[in-house]
Amino acid sequence: QVQLVESGGGLVQAGGSLRLSCAASGRTFSTYAMGWFRQAPGSEREFVATISGSGAATLYANSVKGRFSISRDNAKNTVYLQMNSLKPGDTAVYYCAARNLPFGTDQSNLYGYWGQGTQVTVSS
Repeated sequence: QVQLVESGGGLVQAGGSLRLSCAASGRTFSTYAMGWFRQAPGSEREFVATISGSGAATLYANSVKGRFSISRDNAKNTVYLQMNSLKPGDTAVYYCAARNLPFGTDQSNLYGYWGQGTQVTVSS
């Protein structure tokens, strides 16, 4: 079992930055690929970014490429999402997810563990 706890959300003006963190329980964190997804009101959950267990491979949604950066610290069992140049369209609840394989994917149904989510609101 893996438990995930997100933090770092909040209210920020357009053009600003936030860094989300996701702390995971368990001793085998490096064997899990991690992902970030988001869900805006009235919309389906969408993929944001994923990182492999080693941290060597990453993948981003086109909508955030060049603005967001995913990273992980396996010694701290934590994955991060650095969000720069935020836009009002980035407003959503952001979820951290873990996959019991070291290779990331943009498919949400392939992640078995989810955090409770953290709200990110970007004002114009």
